[in-house]
Amino acid sequence: MANPMTAGSFLQALRDEGLVVVEVDDWRNHNRNHKGPFGPVNGVMIHHTVTKGSARTVEICRKGYEGLPGPLCHGVITKDGRVHLVGYGRANHAGLGDDDVLRAVINETPLPADNESNTDGNRHFYGFECENLGDGDDPWPAAQLDAIERAAAAVCRHHGWNERSVIGHLEWQPGKVDPRGFTMTSMRARVEERLTHPAGWNPGDPEEDDMPRALSRHNADAQQITPRKWKTLSVEGADLLTGASHYQATAFVQVAVLPGSTLQGRFYHLRPDGSRWNAPTVERVGTDGSSFPDFSNSGSIVANERLRFEFIYYPADSSDQAPIEVGDVKVRGLYWEAS
Repeated sequence: MANPMTAGSFLQALRDEGLVVVEVDDWRNHNRNHKGPFGPVNGVMIHHTVTKGSARTVEICRKGYEGLPGPLCHGVITKDGRVHLVGYGRANHAGLGDDDVLRAVINETPLPADNESNTDGNRHFYGFECENLGDGDDPWPAAQLDAIERAAAAVCRHHGWNERSVIGHLEWQPGKVDPRGFTMTSMRARVEERLTHPAGWNPGDPEEDDMPRALSRHNADAQQITPRKWKTLSVEGADLLTGASHYQATAFVQVAVLPGSTLQGRFYHLRPDGSRWNAPTVERVGTDGSSFPDFSNSGSIVANERLRFEFIYYPADSSDQAPIEVGDVKVRGLYWEAS
């Protein structure tokens, strides 16, 4: 039993676990708290959406539908493995469920059969809706299952819970079948394994007793950004890492733009022949005044690759062609040299 994380701690826990997180509108203040409390929290609940199409799925989970107003969860995990945050606080995802199940979750003991609907689950569970038709045929991509595992583990790690604090909707409320297409037993096994490793662990990472090195780069010189054009930022030079390494890195970019402008950043691996591998693009929305958005990624480069970071800016006014200046740029993280 625990108090809920703050919205900021929730966001950071997900990112620390290596997830690509998309912040949707004013998710931090979008909730159903006027209908009852959120907390104490006891576990994580996994659902499927019975929808198709990431954009439509995220919008439904944010707004809800007739008879069930949103948010319908805290995070929407789409098929590409991204976690879209649509609300924080009380959310309409769990409904009434079995008090015996809640006691088992609190005690982290095997779950009994759910045969009652007498307890408010929206108060006690973080909820993740996962994009899937739920017909047993719609596939679950590896990236999506990995994201479900990481999201559940991130919450458990923060609160000191084990894998028994992760349940499916079908284990909570009689008559529910979600998630359908994988078993919660298998997902709990994945979460259990992940929790034996540090946050952000990837299979194949060096052993935990290998000491990481700090990745710390800083550039306070102004760099001009042309709208709608990717630019590799110099942070004590363009190359952040060279040589075979595993890394966890976050870039912080100081920029002043109009509210509503779109800011995107991504790390990439540059090969000797000029080809490259792009990490997922992370998107932020500009706010009034100077902001310091962050862009994170975890990955590995081989011996002949170079790690770099690039940035692009889309003005709020589509007719605006004026360049902007990026001020302070910092990259912070850890890396392990591969043997």
